[in-house]
Amino acid sequence: MNGQNRKDVVPGREVNIVLKQDQRSGKLTRGIVKDLLTNSPTHPHGIKVRLTDGQVGRVKEIITPSN
Repeated sequence: MNGQNRKDVVPGREVNIVLKQDQRSGKLTRGIVKDLLTNSPTHPHGIKVRLTDGQVGRVKEIITPSN
């Protein structure tokens, strides 16, 4: 799942985000969502979140646990 829909991104979910300084390279950072920072229901570049470790970026992928 991509991270463009706010309803798909919930606190406690594992995601891959791109940090502001990594936007050019596209380097992804994995973490657990702490807070949602985007208020609109969708965003074309991904919902902005704060991870539990304090890093802020836009969600590029939502990690779904494999059963």
